[in-house]
Amino acid sequence: MSGLDVLVPTCDRPVELATTLAGLAAQDAEFGVVVSDQSTGDPGWDTPSARAMAAVLRERGCPVRFLRHVPRRGVAEHRAFLLDQSRARYVLFLDDDVWLAPGTVTRLRTAIETLGCGLVGAAVQGLSYLDDVRPDELAPYEEWTGPPEPERIEPGSPGWRRWTLHNAANPAHLARRLRLRPGEWRAYKIAWVGGCVLFDRAELLASGGFGFWRDLPPRHCGEDVVAQWRVMARAGGAGILPSGAVHLEAPTTIPDRENEARDCVHVYRNG
Repeated sequence: MSGLDVLVPTCDRPVELATTLAGLAAQDAEFGVVVSDQSTGDPGWDTPSARAMAAVLRERGCPVRFLRHVPRRGVAEHRAFLLDQSRARYVLFLDDDVWLAPGTVTRLRTAIETLGCGLVGAAVQGLSYLDDVRPDELAPYEEWTGPPEPERIEPGSPGWRRWTLHNAANPAHLARRLRLRPGEWRAYKIAWVGGCVLFDRAELLASGGFGFWRDLPPRHCGEDVVAQWRVMARAGGAGILPSGAVHLEAPTTIPDRENEARDCVHVYRNG
């Protein structure tokens, strides 16, 4: 069993995928990488740039697997397929439009091992918004003073308003405000984290993983929120600053957002 696998679902984003792989190639951690492609044409990993970054990873001992997974049956099913490919202690779900600064994977793993919770996330930052400071959206920021406690998040709950913390470049503004020293990090309370989330795989599986995909229409969004809420209710979760995750700000490949997963399934199955 490997210690950590990075799981990357991708579709029709060859340029962004190569950039995501470049961020992984610059990490100082050891991990496996599984890329699962659902592109309408040639797979996104079938480019010189992506293969070059895979070669860099393999050269330093990080195995890389490129897979095709079609037909498309929704993003939750795609994540379920990726989760089935791993037997690692930890799984990092990384979107195909996120570049990670050096040291991010190590910081995430250190955090989840230190905190002993079910998940930790590095919220993606839209750095084109660095000059757009939003004090009201930063107001819900609250750090964990001990290990994250299990909690239920739902619309209208006390933790719901935290979703604003991850808008635009808010994570970067929060990190600046904290004036963290090199190597220092902080864990804070979240509503959820998009794009870069490290799970304790056993806790994710115990919470049902992404098996709820069967209860969703093929066109849906927010599947990551449902999975995270279930893990957080069972084992707690946290966001980490500094984030180190940069959103490439590419157009979404999931334009249909009428079916929110949290509205289609019972998030907390025991009531």
